[in-house]
Amino acid sequence: MADSLLLLRKRGSVRSTWMRARKARPQLVLSRRPRRRLRTLLRWCGRRRLRRRLLQARAAGADGREGGRPVSIAAAAGTTETAAPGAAPSRSPADVSAPTCVTSLPVRQLRPVGPGRALLLLPLEQCFTFSGICRVTCLYGQAQVFGFTISQGQPSRDVFSTYTHSRLTIRAVPSSMPEKSKKEMKREARTLLRSHLNQDDRCWVMKNFSPLCSIVLLENLKTSTVNFIISHPGLSYIFVQESPTFQINSEYFALRSVGIKKDKKKNALQFTESVLSALEELVNDSCEVDGCPVILICGAQDVGKSTFNRYLINQLLNSISCIDYLECDLGQTEFTPPGCISLLNITEPVLGPPFTHQRTPQKMVYYGKPTCKNDYENYIEIIKYVFSSYKRESPLIVNTMGWVTDKGLLLLIDLIRLLSPSHVVQFSSGRSKYMPNLTPNYVDDMDGLYTKSKSKIRHRGFHLPEFAECFEFADEEKESPVLFTGHKLMCVKSDFAFRKTPRNRDSHNKILRDLAVLGYLGQLHPSVPKPLYPLQSLTPYQVPFNAVALRITHADVAPTHVLCAVNASWVGLCRILDDVRGHAHGPILLAQTPICDCLGFGICRGIDMEKRLYHILTPVPPEELRNVNCLLVGAISVPHCVFKNQHGPEGTIPYITTDYNFKLPGASGKIGLRETEETCKEKLYPRPKFYRKTN
Repeated sequence: MADSLLLLRKRGSVRSTWMRARKARPQLVLSRRPRRRLRTLLRWCGRRRLRRRLLQARAAGADGREGGRPVSIAAAAGTTETAAPGAAPSRSPADVSAPTCVTSLPVRQLRPVGPGRALLLLPLEQCFTFSGICRVTCLYGQAQVFGFTISQGQPSRDVFSTYTHSRLTIRAVPSSMPEKSKKEMKREARTLLRSHLNQDDRCWVMKNFSPLCSIVLLENLKTSTVNFIISHPGLSYIFVQESPTFQINSEYFALRSVGIKKDKKKNALQFTESVLSALEELVNDSCEVDGCPVILICGAQDVGKSTFNRYLINQLLNSISCIDYLECDLGQTEFTPPGCISLLNITEPVLGPPFTHQRTPQKMVYYGKPTCKNDYENYIEIIKYVFSSYKRESPLIVNTMGWVTDKGLLLLIDLIRLLSPSHVVQFSSGRSKYMPNLTPNYVDDMDGLYTKSKSKIRHRGFHLPEFAECFEFADEEKESPVLFTGHKLMCVKSDFAFRKTPRNRDSHNKILRDLAVLGYLGQLHPSVPKPLYPLQSLTPYQVPFNAVALRITHADVAPTHVLCAVNASWVGLCRILDDVRGHAHGPILLAQTPICDCLGFGICRGIDMEKRLYHILTPVPPEELRNVNCLLVGAISVPHCVFKNQHGPEGTIPYITTDYNFKLPGASGKIGLRETEETCKEKLYPRPKFYRKTN
């Protein structure tokens, strides 16, 4: 009888909830299936409400387990229960930092503190995953974003959590401050918040304050680069995506005013144990006294090499003031537009994808193509030329291509011999192609594409006399042979959620390359809050024909058609050692592609044949442009959206045509895509593809 009464009470509660919902909207007539969905939704909301009350009870001081028994619903609702004799005693703030006590901390809370601003209160080791862009300031404690720790008193950081990559997470981490009482912590926090928040917001913080928590200020962020990218149709989804949500509350509107959106934890960046152990070991080795390791990252495509590099850079910047970075991946560059081999000195954290942090390298050479196929020797020579500027004063991270089969593997062996890394981090995954372990024995015994296997000598080293000139030695050191010791191999197993497939990889990589070019062109515009001007309204530089030399790097072009190839193209602004000003007229054409410094990039907006001038649009400052005497044109093209979606012009759009003859030699099915001879042969005789049959 009691069981039947209890069952009737349960049914009655569900029915009463359904009746209240039906009375609220009497005009709504639901069938059995929508009624069942609404019942499930109400039950789910009730569970969330119960969980919230349970967490609030824990925040008030009640432990999750009392005497080894789960806490009751009455305790979760706020009523008090008598603790069991074996109940755990109250814990000091020092014990709260232990991982076993994280469950007793209060939940994350968020509060709007003005237009475009929100205050985030994060207990220790709790996370906040979001998508969008914002400016993060740590007002109290410490918060970690993408491996970089932001402490109180440090400047604000611009964070870009885009939909093209894994979402970023703000996590509260313990600070290295001396132990203090809760009263002292509150007094310190109140003093730090006085210059940022008003009295009501400070009172709210003090009311919800917990020891060892982190107080983070989120602000709306607008940059000229982001505004330029989202001004093109179809690219605004990269930073913000509108999707229906059931939680429309004050937190939702506060985050929306900042320009971000709360995201699921499963979309956040997650590392495997092997990745975390490799990161810890590399950071420890780099922080040693006089420790300047050369860390080479290798692996197949889409295994997480670039993400690992960014996280490692941020981790190292927590302890080291600067890191050197050698970019050897032509297709997916990190700090420059595609098609470059560069050496950079990194002093600021990397808190976003490549198109949000385009920077000026210390040394850069424009290769001109997103891949080194059919020109391997020039690729190796450029790497040797750029690597010669490395001074061995800080750790060096070397990023390599994802081509690790056939000739790509032989090129990688050449790089290991030439660069002599102290650590080789080799990535692999269950979906990547097989790659042999690049142990020192394997590298010593294998012939590369241009280097031969070296005989082993003492300390597992090998001589490289042809590469000795790339380093700076004392006089007594130059007489002795150069000795490079073997590297330490670190095999890392990654488990990333793959969005790319062999069918869409090329188009996805093409989009990322276009975004990198757009991110570079965003530097042309003035800083916010000035309005965004279309590219055709910006004043270009006028360069005489006889002041610069020309070279088409990716194809052989007849001299009569060179100017047609340069017009409306992406050009590298370079400096060669030869003097080209002795010619009376122009254009000046180079017979071979030089290995020279690239100072930046631009768009050849037009060519004035009467005045014999090039019109170049570039963000390179005028003091650097005085050193430019060569223009290199490669296979990297200006994104189509730059031509088709510029605001202002009416009628016929320049450089856009529908009358295109695909039968011309070198013509491509995709306008703007410049193909090599090998690519054309692959299209004529495609390889057979085998797909798994699915039912």
